[in-house]
Amino acid sequence: MNAIPTRPEQFTTAWLEDKLGAPAGALAGFTAKTIGTGQMCDSFRLTLDWNGHAGPDRIVAKCPSDNADSRQIAKTLHNYTLEISWYRDLAEEIPVACPPCYHAEIAENEVDFALLLGDMAPARQGDQLKGADIPMIEAAITEAAKLHAPLWNSPRLDDFGWFRFGAGNKQLVQALLPGLYQGFKDRYRARLGAEIFEMGDAFIARLGDYLDRTPEARTVTHSDFRIDNLLFHPETGAVTVVDWQTVGIGVGPVDIAYLIGTSIADPARRAAEEERLVDDYIAQLRALGVPADPDRCHEDYRLGAFSGFVMAIFASMNVERTERGDEMFAVMAERPARQILDLDSLALV
Repeated sequence: MNAIPTRPEQFTTAWLEDKLGAPAGALAGFTAKTIGTGQMCDSFRLTLDWNGHAGPDRIVAKCPSDNADSRQIAKTLHNYTLEISWYRDLAEEIPVACPPCYHAEIAENEVDFALLLGDMAPARQGDQLKGADIPMIEAAITEAAKLHAPLWNSPRLDDFGWFRFGAGNKQLVQALLPGLYQGFKDRYRARLGAEIFEMGDAFIARLGDYLDRTPEARTVTHSDFRIDNLLFHPETGAVTVVDWQTVGIGVGPVDIAYLIGTSIADPARRAAEEERLVDDYIAQLRALGVPADPDRCHEDYRLGAFSGFVMAIFASMNVERTERGDEMFAVMAERPARQILDLDSLALV
């Protein structure tokens, strides 16, 4: 079996022709340019020069991170396998907006992979540091409902073996998060307020109880549903959801809490809008045929506020460290921490 090319410099015109379903000799050449701000993998825009063939002008290639630490944590958490599996098994069935997939393959080592996707330009990535306005959040919630509704409490969730990685990842979080939190505190002590670390200390002490909760309703969740992982069309505002490396079985309102908690920069604005936004999400689920219980959804939302805080700790201590990354993880911890305090989410653990 031929090795999977894992960087654009390893791609050939013949390989691209084969994966894009083009005849031999149809691709005269291509160029590659780095795009995105992801720290778990590397993304490139390929501009394709066709010899009269009606192929796409541009595609996006996702490849393993050039950083060894990021590759190792991706292997440990099966992140690359999860994204490849999403595009192979579910992306065409579930009507959430995500890029069209031309090719998805991964080696047995769960590190070497190649993913060729449609280029969604002129849609642009959201800015996690700047935050999102309310229309952006509303558009994203519409896509979340489309993701969550089709397999809400469906027995088919057990048909996809790769979803079982989620149980192992939960055990890994329980084992590693307390130690990672100590390093996180050391790194961000001067950046975050004392009340955030007081809340964090109390949460870590109750981590087992938090992770052991059994949800009443399960569905497919993105699990990293924030604006850095959303593309927004500059004219229509339409949303495309990308970076499916954390897709799994989870609780739908947790995606909503994660989105709102990490993506609205002003805590007062977030507090003023979030109940209405959750009600809108519930209404959209119901319109899609899901008998969502409003009280349960609001409680799951309150608990879901912890998800952004946990992700900030776990990711910041495991992926390649950059200046932007340090500040991004700081706001990704600070914003949901304020959300947790405002919602008194600790009372539910």
